[in-house]
Amino acid sequence: MGPSFDEGTSLYNFVVRDGNGVKGMVDSGLTTVPAAYTQPPRERIDKESARKHEQQPIDLSRLDGPEHDEVAVEIVRAAETLGFFQVINHGVPVDLLESLKDTANKFFGLPPEQKAVYRSEVSPTPLVKYGTSFVPEKEKALEWKDYISLQYVNDAEALQHWPIEIRDVALEYLRTSIKMVRKLLEVLMVNLGMKLVDPKIDALIDKKMVNMNFYPTCPNPDLTVGVGRHSDMGTLTVLLQDGIGGLYVKIEEDMRYGKKGEWVEIPPTPGALVINVGDMLQVLSNKRYKSAEHRVRTTNTTSRVSIPIFTIPKLTEKIAPLPHLVEKDGIAHYREFMFVDYMKNFFGNAHEGKKSLDFANNVDSS
Repeated sequence: MGPSFDEGTSLYNFVVRDGNGVKGMVDSGLTTVPAAYTQPPRERIDKESARKHEQQPIDLSRLDGPEHDEVAVEIVRAAETLGFFQVINHGVPVDLLESLKDTANKFFGLPPEQKAVYRSEVSPTPLVKYGTSFVPEKEKALEWKDYISLQYVNDAEALQHWPIEIRDVALEYLRTSIKMVRKLLEVLMVNLGMKLVDPKIDALIDKKMVNMNFYPTCPNPDLTVGVGRHSDMGTLTVLLQDGIGGLYVKIEEDMRYGKKGEWVEIPPTPGALVINVGDMLQVLSNKRYKSAEHRVRTTNTTSRVSIPIFTIPKLTEKIAPLPHLVEKDGIAHYREFMFVDYMKNFFGNAHEGKKSLDFANNVDSS
């Protein structure tokens, strides 16, 4: 007889504490969405009303030739408007991307006890965490997602501590992606008036984290979310989608792809990676760049994986709007803070749109 998911405590214990995750719940023969996963109507994703974002991917191979300036303008425009864009010819082998998706699916198909050894309470290393939802103990409604998070310090520690089933392909994904991230960040920071040799550029992507997210099939996707509304806390995020889709981004200002407040879907493009601006770039740019609010829908047809790389500043890095931009704007929209304090606040609360940025607000700018 399978576990009962009618009572909140037993569900929480089975899914979260015992490490079975949402997949374990679905594999037990679940046919309805438990109350703990039923989102309030305002948080549900209306697939029919969201249009697809039809902007063509940016060809990054053109950055190294005579069209560099033209491509740089495209990158900056995307960061200033939606905060999301797709890239092709990015330097990450397409066969590696396919291998990543296969590896993620295989990992989440392992027996629960093999994944549960990496739960934060028992993981043999602080570099690896297996979990479900985002902050289950703080959430009013849980997210329909399991994940494994891999923190990167150096190659040797990754090879020693990351799960052997996903270690090599995840490390190669990080190695090949970080060159692209550095190029993109250079374009965005030079546009803000920073010099290429500025050590701040490297400090902004000092720490890296690879996540593998797994969204099992859901009996009723209209009632749930895979990931709730949020913006990313770091500098830049690289995201590999599979071919199923389900990533939605909120438009912050009227643009030709939609009106302010509308949601657009970022459709999967074969061989492409999705790039999005994080909160730290919005702060540094004094609101010029947009750390877009986004969320993920579930599906009832097949499970889905996504694999992001989060690049974040050094924990001790002081973050504030660049002084010359404050002088130009006549106002600092954000106060100075240490990144580690921002990160603690981010992970200490449930997803709630861009509320995490309130931590950085300058009270004098209202």
